[in-house]
This record gives sequence, C-alpha cells and structure tokens, in this order.
Amino acid sequence: MSASAEQYEELAVANRILFDQEIVDGLGHVSFRDPDDASRFYMSRALAPGRVTPDDILAFDASGEPIDARGRSVYQERFIHSEIYRARPDVQAIVHSHSPTVIPFSVTTAPMRPIRAAFFYPEVPNFEIRDVAGWTNLLVKTPELGAALARTLGSNSVALMRGHGNVVVGRDVPTVVSRAIKMEADARLILQATMLGGPITYLAPEEAALIEEMAAAVTRGSEQAHDRTWNMWKEQALARNPM
Repeated sequence: MSASAEQYEELAVANRILFDQEIVDGLGHVSFRDPDDASRFYMSRALAPGRVTPDDILAFDASGEPIDARGRSVYQERFIHSEIYRARPDVQAIVHSHSPTVIPFSVTTAPMRPIRAAFFYPEVPNFEIRDVAGWTNLLVKTPELGAALARTLGSNSVALMRGHGNVVVGRDVPTVVSRAIKMEADARLILQATMLGGPITYLAPEEAALIEEMAAAVTRGSEQAHDRTWNMWKEQALARNPM
C-alpha cells in the first residue's frame, strides 16, 4: 500500500514551508516513512524545495533507491534518510537543511544548548565527515556516510553536520518541520544572548522533559498550538508561493 494523497500533499507543503521560513533555499529535503511499510519512505525528486508539488513525491526502498523514479533525478543525499530510518525505528520523518544560523555552531566550539528548543536534549552531536571519509565535498552521498551520520545522531533528535548543515528527526512531518524552524530560531537566540554577555541560562533537562511531554500529548487534528502553527505556516507559504 502506498502513501495517501493527503500525505503527498503534506510533504509538498512541508517543503514549501521550509523554503518560506528560510530554513532551506534551493537545497535541502524532507521525508516521511511509509506508515504501512517501515522499509519504504517518501521524498521529492531532486528539486528545489520551493517548487515541490505532490506530483514530485517518489517512493524509496530501505537502501535509498527509488522504487519507480519515472525517469526523474533523485537527491544524492537520500542516504541521510535511508540510513537514519534503518538505524532508528522510532523515526517517522526527517529534515536535512543548511539552516544558516546553525552552521556556525558546527565549525566552532560554541555549544548548541536549548534556550527554547527542548528537543536538543540529551545533546546536539556534530558529524565530522573527515573522520569517516577523509577529504570530501561534504555531501552524504553513500550508504556508508549515511550510516556514519546515523551513528553520530544516535538517540538524539538533531545533529549538526560540520560546515554543511544539520539533520532533524521526529514522529511526523509537522514535528520535524517545526523542529527545523525552532533549531534555526534557537541558534539566533544563542547568538544574541552571547552578544549580551554570559553566562546563558539554558533550559534545564527537567524543564525540557516537561515541554517535550506536553508536545507529545498534542493530538493531530486538534485545535491546539501545534496545529494552529502548522496551518499558519502553510497558509503563509502557499499565499506567497502557490502550489
């Protein structure tokens, strides 16, 4: 059984939101795991996120290969998704972006700890591709590199990618989109707080746990904050860039 038309549309909208929120530009991608077949996932063909429509969504197998590309090109870095799904049965959606304020944290010793982004706990590890493959163009374009990134991610919700970007995982597409946006926002907050002088009072693990517990309790389709925010982002993105 393949994903539904509604899931295809949600993924296309997710791409548009990430572009509208300036988390991705012409590069970056988002995927979701097939709810009926854990060995399959869906993402767009190789296309700028701001141009993705439901017709551009393709199915991929567990090895990261398209099941029927219909002659369309696919992202080189699809192995980020295939190998994280392989390593993390709990993950149902993934975003990879080059979020601009986040990247400096991947090339410095400045800690990326949560001011508002509770999902940063237990930690925000940094994937160093040189440790795995020596000199590269920084692209995770083989299963081996994808598996190494998945090992660095471990049981965390996010990981930096040195000089490249980041990866965010979660329980569904709206969650990973929200986390990708909040990761960029927290990077800006940390930078601003650092400019004001330290020390910075970050979220305590106990506070973060309570915030994440509240977020996990929100049911899809409700009128609570999670869905209101998603619908606001969706309306704004499609108004500026109709699908």
